[in-house]
This record gives sequence, structure tokens and C-alpha cells, in this order.
Amino acid sequence: MEAEREDIKFYIKRSRRKTLSIQIEPDLSVLIKAPFYASDRDIAKFLEDSKDWIKKHREIVKKRVRETEDIPKLSMEEIRSLAEEAMKDIPERVRRFAPIVGVSYGRITIRNQKSRWGSCSSKGNLNFNCLLMLAPERERDYVVVHELCHRKEMNHSKRFWEEVAKVLPDYKESIRWFDRNGEKLMRRMVRF
Repeated sequence: MEAEREDIKFYIKRSRRKTLSIQIEPDLSVLIKAPFYASDRDIAKFLEDSKDWIKKHREIVKKRVRETEDIPKLSMEEIRSLAEEAMKDIPERVRRFAPIVGVSYGRITIRNQKSRWGSCSSKGNLNFNCLLMLAPERERDYVVVHELCHRKEMNHSKRFWEEVAKVLPDYKESIRWFDRNGEKLMRRMVRF
């Protein structure tokens, strides 16, 4: 893999995670997520063992980027407008679903992100992407319920998905919608 590495940028991000993982970025660089305790030797072996996966998934990302590069970008004004809409829409959804999920929550923040639809902090603060306003209502409901369910399970375990299914039995339809359309929506965001 040494020869292939010459034109690939590799980045290592260490955190309190327990496993090594690889993520291919839109610029085709390779982000290695590693636990603090992982040695450089462990990471090098992991990369060597993953070289076929990296090659395959760089091609997939390259294809997605080509397919979405002609998608019109949102202006700063359009992003602000979406954020204002989201500040009215999303908190109302959170208020509606929180009692159904059976959880409380902290602060709600709307952001303009290029890679996440939502997140939930350990303190119960919820963040949502303003681009959700370009998604259908069912998918907005799904993201809200997904993040609220993290108040019960801060992971994507079987128990987490059971919690989601209690509220939205057809949640897999929304996952499929995001698989088909999410990348196109995300590509409309530009960094200012």
C-alpha cells in the first residue's frame, strides 16, 4: 500500500473511542479514528489490512462527488432562511415527540452542517441541521425521534433501534430516503 499512499492524505483523529475505524472524506482523504491507546504500529497494521476497503470506498465516494458536483449551492441568505424556518419547526417536533419517547432534553440548536443531520450531547442538548427543512416531514420526524432516543441509549445498539421503532415503526423508510437523497442535500451546503 506504500505506493498508493503517495497520493492519498491520511489523518488520524484520536479520542476515547474503543475501536479503530476509517472514514473516506469528500476530498478522498482517509480519516482514521483511533482510541488514545492505539499505537502507530496498530494503526499501520489496520490500514494495511483495510487497503482493499479503502480503495473500494474511495471509488464510491469519488462517484458520489461526481454525481453531486453540479448540484446548486445554497446562498448565505437561503441558509439563514432555512435556519429561521428550522428554529420554528424543529423545536415544535421535539416538544411533540419528547413525551412520546419518554425523555427530557436540554437546549436545541440549529446549525448548518455538511455531514450530520442531528446530534445529542450527554447533557441532553440537541443539535439539528437547517438542511432538514429541505427534507419531507416524515424524515424530519425521524431525525428528531432518532436524537431523542439517544437520551435513552447513547449508541446505535439493538435497544436503541427498538426505542426508535416504538415511536416510528416505519423508520427504515426514512433511513432509505436519507441514503438516496441525503448526500445531494448535504452537497448544497457551502462553507462561508
